[in-house]
Amino acid sequence: MQISSRFTVALHIFTCVDTFKEEHKVTSDFLAASINTNPVIIRKILTQLKNAGLINVIRGTGGIELTRDLKDITFYDVYQAIEPLEDGELFRFHESPNPECPVGRNIHLLLDDKLKSIQEAMESEMKKYTLNDLRSGMQELLAKEA
Repeated sequence: MQISSRFTVALHIFTCVDTFKEEHKVTSDFLAASINTNPVIIRKILTQLKNAGLINVIRGTGGIELTRDLKDITFYDVYQAIEPLEDGELFRFHESPNPECPVGRNIHLLLDDKLKSIQEAMESEMKKYTLNDLRSGMQELLAKEA
């Protein structure tokens, strides 16, 4: 299992929007140059973020605006927007374990609670970090470079 790069690209997008909002028109082309990817990929992610209610995209003149303050958007919010879970479950179980096999008939009892606990721990950690943490971290890094 691996979370796709779309999640970290989305975090990169938010960091660029915040860092450059006063100096540049932050468009999909601008973001694609920073992320070093195709603008089409950026537009798809922006659509997901917009559909989740995290951003507004201004067509024509371009630009992106956040719908909430950075401190009110967690990594988990971004994760949910970018990596929607099928049936809310992080782990996908194989379809039909053999009920005639002692392992097959008991595997769900053995694993379900453990896998749910792992998912809850990951989600809990993601809820601890906000986009404001990225702002603070970026400001510190830029200050060191100056």
